[in-house]
Amino acid sequence: MGRWGDGEMGRWGEYTFKFPWSTFCSPAPFAHLPHAQTQQVCHNGCSKMRFFVLMLYLRDLTYHPPATPTAILKSINLELAPQQMGLVIGPSGSGKTTLLEILAGLSEKTSGKLFWRDQELTPDHLQQLSGLVFQFPERHFCGGTILEELRLGHPELGSERVKEALTEVGLAHLPLQTSPHSLSGGQQRRLGVAVQLIRQPHLLLLDEPTAGLDWSMRRQLVNLLAKLKHHWSLFVVTHDAGDLLSIADRCWLLNHGELEYVDPATLAAKQTQPLPAI
Repeated sequence: MGRWGDGEMGRWGEYTFKFPWSTFCSPAPFAHLPHAQTQQVCHNGCSKMRFFVLMLYLRDLTYHPPATPTAILKSINLELAPQQMGLVIGPSGSGKTTLLEILAGLSEKTSGKLFWRDQELTPDHLQQLSGLVFQFPERHFCGGTILEELRLGHPELGSERVKEALTEVGLAHLPLQTSPHSLSGGQQRRLGVAVQLIRQPHLLLLDEPTAGLDWSMRRQLVNLLAKLKHHWSLFVVTHDAGDLLSIADRCWLLNHGELEYVDPATLAAKQTQPLPAI
């Protein structure tokens, strides 16, 4: 049996075959599906193969400004499927923010390729595709009210879009005339996310989203991201993964511009002090 779906965020499929898994171990059994990830699931002697047509993938992406002796990003390769959260962990200066800026179309790669589905992307494409939530987004607030902040650069946005964005981040109960600077730290961080969601991006990028928050606010933000990834593809960079590992689908370590894939569950198991539940 099998099923197919084809929605705005991409295609997914799940099929069950009454054959040994070895039947499907030939090189690229789904070669006719471009850029597909496969996952094996065994149940009652049958082999079930899930496959996803990738949305975002980078191939040998390098960023080497002329003024620097070495590349900041070195031959970066990664893939992200629809409704997945990708998590990049690395120390300060490792190239995390630079990678986000390239994905947001704010910086241009030196070499390599970046695709969304089967289309190679330019910085202009990326600016339309992505929404970037900066580290400490509250420092960039310019609107005098929540409504002004959400409509900055988008005065045509109707009240329904505003309400939807605030509902997504759990701020719909706040009066629209509230000053962003009067909000709590956690509420300000949520508003920063809403500012990007109202643009309806396909890919939500977040730079150190839990930085500067106490454990309770961090836990709330992690819960929010877990909910958001049901509707968006998320790409998060951080130096301190914390409980973000528990909701990550794919994870990489970035150090000195070099990216290495790691299993999120393996890293999570090494944590000795998880955040308390609330």
